[in-house]
Amino acid sequence: MPLFNKKPFSLLEPPKDLDSKEKVFQIRFTKEIFRDYQEYLKRLNLYRQRVWTCKMSGKSNLTFEEALVSEHNSMEKAQNLPTGMMAYVLRMTQYSTLGLHDLINKIYACLLEEVFEGIELHAKKDGSAVPCKIMKIFYSDGTKMCEVGWIRRNKTLINTSVVKAADLFYRRAPVSRNTLKIFIRDSTTQTTPWVIHENLAKKYGIPMDPPKDLMHKKGRKRKENGTIEDGRKKMKKDEGDAHVPIKYPIDDLLVRPNADDPALSKRPPLATDFRVPRGCVGDLLMVWDFCSSFGRVLNLSPFPLTDMENAICHKESNVLLVEIHAAMFHLLIKDKGDYFSVLQHKKRKLKVSLVTWAEYLCDFLEMTKIEELSSNIATVRRGYYGLIDTDMKLKILRELVEEAIKTCAIREILIERVDQKQALNATKRESTRKDKEEQNLNTEIAMNNEENQTDAVQDGNESVDEPARGKEEKDKSNVSRSKTEGKRHLVWHLETEIEKLSIRSSPLGKDRHYNRYCFFRREGRLFVESADSREWGYYSTKEELDALMGSLNVKGIRERALKRQLEKYYNKISNTLEKRTKEIVNKMLLEEGVLRRSTRVRAQPKDNPSMAFLKYVNKWKDN
Repeated sequence: MPLFNKKPFSLLEPPKDLDSKEKVFQIRFTKEIFRDYQEYLKRLNLYRQRVWTCKMSGKSNLTFEEALVSEHNSMEKAQNLPTGMMAYVLRMTQYSTLGLHDLINKIYACLLEEVFEGIELHAKKDGSAVPCKIMKIFYSDGTKMCEVGWIRRNKTLINTSVVKAADLFYRRAPVSRNTLKIFIRDSTTQTTPWVIHENLAKKYGIPMDPPKDLMHKKGRKRKENGTIEDGRKKMKKDEGDAHVPIKYPIDDLLVRPNADDPALSKRPPLATDFRVPRGCVGDLLMVWDFCSSFGRVLNLSPFPLTDMENAICHKESNVLLVEIHAAMFHLLIKDKGDYFSVLQHKKRKLKVSLVTWAEYLCDFLEMTKIEELSSNIATVRRGYYGLIDTDMKLKILRELVEEAIKTCAIREILIERVDQKQALNATKRESTRKDKEEQNLNTEIAMNNEENQTDAVQDGNESVDEPARGKEEKDKSNVSRSKTEGKRHLVWHLETEIEKLSIRSSPLGKDRHYNRYCFFRREGRLFVESADSREWGYYSTKEELDALMGSLNVKGIRERALKRQLEKYYNKISNTLEKRTKEIVNKMLLEEGVLRRSTRVRAQPKDNPSMAFLKYVNKWKDN
């Protein structure tokens, strides 16, 4: 029976005193009967909602009828395992004391090393992997051999061959963990230890007598309705509760250290040497990422995050901040929205200059009607914008970005990028499909060639030129290798283009304490935001990244997901971190060289890397 919000659900009993001539409403797939039409509709609508879970497979977000079909299919699949595999799984299950999760993992790993009659898998043939089906298993001189039938594209078998069992391999597991779970539950009468049904034990010749070390232990018997009851009376309090194995992953805060756990490395401390207040780092990253992502629309050439941070903290207005504000104002003016109306009312020019930008900033602060921001208008008008608190400067920029995101120009570029990304994904899917079709076609051609050669040899009409054939096969192999490299390059190119079109910088994941990890491809640091968003830090070296990954406990849900994401993007992140480290080292060496040439002359402030923002030039400015 499907689960409602992952909990057991009971069907309604038929109405009492039901007359055979009475008109009623019945739900087709549950056979429930209703006298009242509104109650019938209410129940039917509930079944149509995607709140149901298949009890067998665990699939969620289903309607009730979809969950019923899923349960039926899962049960049917579990009961259609090859006979040899069934016997193997039942033998491993009988009187095992492992928990269900560990038992399934153990059987799953063992099945990957075994072969059974009736199983479809792959074998090497003429240098390529060809699907085949095991017809018979036998031993020759102590070696396990298999008679296999080669499978055509239309799933029909052609000629058979004898191969070593060791030469066979699975492209995918012969059975899923979920199917094993369903099969084991359906085949057993009790757990801890597991005991299979007596009729199955007799059918496959599996002993029913328990091992000596389990003779005095009683298990937990399974009721007919699928629930479990304790097969013995409750233990006395002084005997303690029986140990129940934990199914991982679980919530990270519930994970407790175990003596068998692999050693975790110590998590490296976060660097927190930001110039802006740590609570404002999120606003800094948001504004910088927006400017970097939509620089062409803003007519604003890229700049490093460190330059923006230094410019924000500078106690005087500077060219970088002026250019950022001016670019935002021009975007709002072109959109002809509320800000454009304010400027027209005040008869302002629609061209923001480096001299008059402060007036346009005051107009924007008045328009927002946010008291916290508008309280700085007098300071800006007097020409002391640089003296405004750093956090307030970032709040003003954040408000500007939030207005800019609403403009038609940004919406259009967003729609365009989404369409381009969808088109590239479609191209990638089509390329993958064609590769698969070509591989199947090549396999079929190779099998047909072998079949024709076999027929020719049997008819005695073939004169084989071994050197010529070897050369031909070598040429084909080279062409095939060249095509494969070309396809890999195409996939890499598509993935690169898709990444370039990424609009949103989403966190990679969270750690045990809900701290979020963010990586920006234009910045060589891995940023960490606290759960309450009040604290920020970062990692900047490959060694710190490795230590972080080694400190994540995969028994926890969040840290397991985070580690997978870090592993997925490891090369990209580590290369970016190393590149930034090299740049810093080169700058330090350059400064050291300048000082060595002249110890008496002190470097000018403009040559200081922390003052590089003063030399910013907007190369994309629309003149």
